[in-house]
Amino acid sequence: MKWVPEAEAAIKKIPFFVRKKVRACVENEAAAAGKETVSLADVKATQTRFMAKMSSEVKGYQVDTCFGSSGCPNPANNGNSLLKKIEKFLEKEDLLGFLKQRVKGDVKFHHEFKVTLAECPNACSQPQIKDIGIIGACKPSLTDETCTICEACIDECKENAISLKSESNILKIDYNLCLACGKCIEVCPTGTIASDIKGFRVQLGGKLGRHPKLAKELPGIYNEGEVLSIVKDCIAFYRQNSKHGERFAEIYYQSQAGTKEDLWKYAG
Repeated sequence: MKWVPEAEAAIKKIPFFVRKKVRACVENEAAAAGKETVSLADVKATQTRFMAKMSSEVKGYQVDTCFGSSGCPNPANNGNSLLKKIEKFLEKEDLLGFLKQRVKGDVKFHHEFKVTLAECPNACSQPQIKDIGIIGACKPSLTDETCTICEACIDECKENAISLKSESNILKIDYNLCLACGKCIEVCPTGTIASDIKGFRVQLGGKLGRHPKLAKELPGIYNEGEVLSIVKDCIAFYRQNSKHGERFAEIYYQSQAGTKEDLWKYAG
């Protein structure tokens, strides 16, 4: 559907976290009215109605993913099972009820606790700016299988984490550079590179707004059960320390909870 320039300019002024929904509503309402072009008046009318009912759509938490029905094209680890468990847990937690007790006035989308899951380090769902960011990971390791020096792994690695020792033609993996995407494992024809640990990286405390922060990554790779345990501990920590609806990032950094063990200590 066509949009007049004034309408396009107006939609860009709407907060990004509801812009996509408002845009879809505008087009649906314009189409229902038999229109082929969206005008500025259409945007304003839909925006007014949408914002009026926004409070009814707030549920206290958001869970985002970057993979659609076709799945992530670069998965390091499948997150469907973990995602369902996290959503089920957050639904039971009644964070909306908690926020209504803490926030002055109406609870809005920006108050919600935000969790996102990306199946690969490309991180299309932006885990770095969410309360909890989860990234699929597959850490490679070297086996005893003979390397044919095809260099397919070196060509595939975007982080330059794989190299050959010139004196012996032996592969070396720099784990300080490796993002555990698993791509080198997929292209290795001999099995010289195999999966060592498969799980998820976890990042905590990201946010946008007036004082944006990038999430801090917990060291290590965690299995599904461990990630779910971290999510539960984060919610416990959040409930205990968010007195007026402060975002998780604010209270997380104020507490200086820099490691998983610190977080568990502060969460009690």
